[in-house]
Amino acid sequence: MRNVLNALRVLEEVAARQPIGVGELSRVLDLPKSTVQRALVTLDTAGWIRPATGEVTRWVITTKALAVGGSAGGDLGLRGIALPILEDLRRHTGETIHLTIPENGKMVLIERLETDKPVRTSMALGHALPMHASANGKAVLAFTPAEALRPLLRHDLPRYTDTTITDPEALRTELKHIRTRGFAVNNGEWRSDVGAVAAAVLGPDGHPIASLSVNLPIGRLTPDSEPIFGTAVNEAAATISARLT
Repeated sequence: MRNVLNALRVLEEVAARQPIGVGELSRVLDLPKSTVQRALVTLDTAGWIRPATGEVTRWVITTKALAVGGSAGGDLGLRGIALPILEDLRRHTGETIHLTIPENGKMVLIERLETDKPVRTSMALGHALPMHASANGKAVLAFTPAEALRPLLRHDLPRYTDTTITDPEALRTELKHIRTRGFAVNNGEWRSDVGAVAAAVLGPDGHPIASLSVNLPIGRLTPDSEPIFGTAVNEAAATISARLT
């Protein structure tokens, strides 16, 4: 059982940090290099990972892993409904669009449509984002029932950049603003060079089940572009929510 758990931990870290090598995985997971190497060989043999192009000592996940992730999203009845709306949003904004779902206290990326612009943000499918430091996470938190929020807002929150909201009361205030205007903004709160504008997708019971976002280099998120992206992403999320009922 321990070998299986170690292999799954290695797979998660490869997905989050790819391309990545044995040494870095060993440090991040606090596992011996020999244990990490055995897990990598097992995952490679099973088709879950492969050597990175031109970097035989570093690893990336395969389409097999992405296919399983896609099936998980499909269980929500979400991706098929969302894809044409995400495509419209990408055409309208000209930026990268993400679809994420809440899972184990994080926002997990299940679909990504890339911008055609040469300077762009990049994130692997399956990557997990912090709830309080991402636009997608804050959009979901804003519509999360109060009792479910209490554990998160009981203590100071982890800081990722100078703009991360770490004070629970400050985050409560931010979530009220998000509910009022209908969209959340990330001004470099998780990665200082990345900005995003997101809106929650609500299920039939009115609770958030996902969020979608416009993602771009922080220099393209301006006081003029922010409300334009916000209106567009809010309308797209509302359309998806309506089609889920």
